[in-house]
Amino acid sequence: MQCRFCNYESLKVFLDLNTSALSNAYLSCEELSKGETWYPLKLFVCENCWLVQSQDFVTGKEIFVKDYAYFSSFSKSWLKHCQEYAENIIERFKLDSQSLVVEVAANDGGLLKFFQEKEIQCFGVEPAMDVAQSARLKGVKIITEFFNELTASHIAKEKGKADLIIANNVLAHNDDIIDFVMGFSKLLKPEGFATFEFPHLLEMIRFTQFDTVYHEHFSYLSLITVSSVFAKCGLNIFDVEKINTHGGSLRVYAQKSDTGLNKESKSISLIISEEKNFGLTKIATYKKYQEQVDNIKFEFLSFLLEKKKLGKKVAAYGAAAKGNTFLNYLGIKSDLIDFVIDRNPAKQGKFLPGSRIPIMNEDYLKKEPPHYLVVLPWNIKSEVFSQLDYFSKNGGKFVTAIPKLEII
Repeated sequence: MQCRFCNYESLKVFLDLNTSALSNAYLSCEELSKGETWYPLKLFVCENCWLVQSQDFVTGKEIFVKDYAYFSSFSKSWLKHCQEYAENIIERFKLDSQSLVVEVAANDGGLLKFFQEKEIQCFGVEPAMDVAQSARLKGVKIITEFFNELTASHIAKEKGKADLIIANNVLAHNDDIIDFVMGFSKLLKPEGFATFEFPHLLEMIRFTQFDTVYHEHFSYLSLITVSSVFAKCGLNIFDVEKINTHGGSLRVYAQKSDTGLNKESKSISLIISEEKNFGLTKIATYKKYQEQVDNIKFEFLSFLLEKKKLGKKVAAYGAAAKGNTFLNYLGIKSDLIDFVIDRNPAKQGKFLPGSRIPIMNEDYLKKEPPHYLVVLPWNIKSEVFSQLDYFSKNGGKFVTAIPKLEII
């Protein structure tokens, strides 16, 4: 196996989660009588460029299909994050009605609508047809294509080049990261810029966030590695911010290397120094991760088995991809977790991939309240606690498992 960025051929195993079904491949009732394909789920680290990466068994074109079930607008906290981003970026860079904004992986249009409200020209690029159609119903213009260098060249020719390109939580989703990032160089105006948000590898290791590993995430990113990838593709980073989404992410600001006008912020060297001091360029940091993951696994399984022996009912909230990685690595099925609640109608009435736990709407939680409710998307636990405050007021207890078991 070669590194997807630098082609180095001797990669070290970072994490082995055995095998798993695709995390967003939810099952219908009819599909329960059929088999599922499980793929190895293993991460490697490159000692040459320090890119953490998956061993590839499926491509993005196999994952982001017609019935891709992730709709970002169901999270109120994410919409708030999008609104704040839009307001700040418009003010900071003085975007107006003459500006052109493009969002790559626009999902269901939750972010772009805030640019529309300011009468700024914008459109999205989104390959998953169902979520793209949801965006169109909001009045957001969408090009249904996979973004890469060729697509970017076609867009630049037909619609002009962009002042701002947004790429939130998509940089890791590309099996060819060079082809993807080259697209930004092709589509940006000489003085244009792009922002990228992605979960920070440092936080993934620090807080043992192994459930962020699934097959549609091909890369796991540090600022050290992203800086090198961008430089190879004709971009340079001029600013970076820490943000709290997805358990700790980075927002990176990039411009064309040869024409960009923005001065480099001191925050770049500070975060790179933090990554090095933490040990992201030392193989020993990666070798101890598997043990940390397995400790979480054994602790949570002990909790479930104890409660089941006592006759307690345990359910979960959030049919999220990270939850599916967690459940499948632990080997949990509906005998240990009775059902999972989710607000997304596209998931309700279906079953989680691998574990085959039934997905119910929130009314079912009120009708059949469990003793314990495991919040699988721990990154939005505050939002969930607030939304379901009636559950705890009626004596139910919330549970989170990452970075450690907590009963609330």
